[in-house]
Amino acid sequence: MDMKLELVAVPVTNVDRAKAFYVDKIGFHADHDHRVTDDLRFVQLTPPGSACSIVMGTGVTEMAPGSQKGLQVVVDDVEAVRKELAGRGVITSDVDIQPWGWFIYFSDPDGNTWSVQQIPDRS
Repeated sequence: MDMKLELVAVPVTNVDRAKAFYVDKIGFHADHDHRVTDDLRFVQLTPPGSACSIVMGTGVTEMAPGSQKGLQVVVDDVEAVRKELAGRGVITSDVDIQPWGWFIYFSDPDGNTWSVQQIPDRS
């Protein structure tokens, strides 16, 4: 049986501000922004190259804004990503080198946290 994680909710206070952060600063692709009713707005964003997207909006989740902790993306070169994000005004941690990977960390405007991992060469 295959199971593919394809959508993760990210709770935010201001949908437009969060969408701008993820699209303009982080580089996610804006897949959908659909207002179903006054109480339901569905905004789906996808990291470049990812099969899994995030969703935010109005009426999408009952989680408190900023409560999504520890989301992670994997990249080929974490230092290059750190420089790119810094150039876009995103505050990240320094590179954290561990035996299982190199990491940087950042938060969105609501405090939802992300890590960016470069997996070490295993050859």
